[in-house]
Amino acid sequence: MDAAPNKRSYIRLATIHSLLMGIPRATVCRQFFRTDRVVRLWIELFNRGGIDALISKPRPGRTRTVKLERVRDLLVPVLENPAQAGQVHWTGVKLHGYLQEQLAIELGYRTVVRWLHELDYHLRVPRPWPERQNEDERRVFLDRLHALAIDPLVDLWFGDESGVEGDPRPRRRWVQPGKPRTVPYLGDHIRQNVIGVVRPQDGRLFSLIFDGVDTDVFQFFLDQWAQAEPPVPGRRQVVVLDNASWHKAKRLNWHHFEPVALPAYSPDFNPIERLWLYHFQHVIALFLATVAFACSISQG
Repeated sequence: MDAAPNKRSYIRLATIHSLLMGIPRATVCRQFFRTDRVVRLWIELFNRGGIDALISKPRPGRTRTVKLERVRDLLVPVLENPAQAGQVHWTGVKLHGYLQEQLAIELGYRTVVRWLHELDYHLRVPRPWPERQNEDERRVFLDRLHALAIDPLVDLWFGDESGVEGDPRPRRRWVQPGKPRTVPYLGDHIRQNVIGVVRPQDGRLFSLIFDGVDTDVFQFFLDQWAQAEPPVPGRRQVVVLDNASWHKAKRLNWHHFEPVALPAYSPDFNPIERLWLYHFQHVIALFLATVAFACSISQG
């Protein structure tokens, strides 16, 4: 009964269980709001095929009026480039209306959503992306980056900083209408910064946590990193960084590391951004959710 795939199967199994416990059939019919004829049918199914005969199988839906193959060539181009349809971005409602207009047929909203899933599209929050990228500069840099990545004498590192803010107060709580919805909060601004470098070749990571980032802090990071990663004769240690002002200070001592600057507005060329994203989504979010839950429990 606990493993029943749906409510229909659960009721069937619970009915047989009640009968096996000796409860009269008339009482079972009243308990589960089923007729005697239906209960006798379930008994017959159980006697003939056991529990499996009572499990409700999924039923096929209606035949599709329009096949996905018919609209694939129409759907995919406008999803990849909404400007073709005079749109900046798509929502399910706008896409539903567009397809109805183009196909000139009655089309359900859920059908459009199912098509999107079948084409492996998912609803996600878009990332802000700058429009001031120099594509020629990016292509030249990408060629240079590829040459460094395949050079057997180069250890290629990628570095970046990330700020972590925490505000673990509970966002919602149970309260009666008209009562003040307040929670204790000190008003402190909680923030930490992490500087890190990662080597995708073997996954090696070096990082330190600071209260803030400037040239002096970054120099301290370089000093500590140089001790943790001493020079290797015959090998180059190249680190790719963005164009933050403290990365370009002339008084920096890079030790045995060779800095390479990313093109402007090109975070997609820095793999450590994926590490920060995973950290926020799976570590910080989980920690804050746990703290918020603990706070809500402690406050009753």
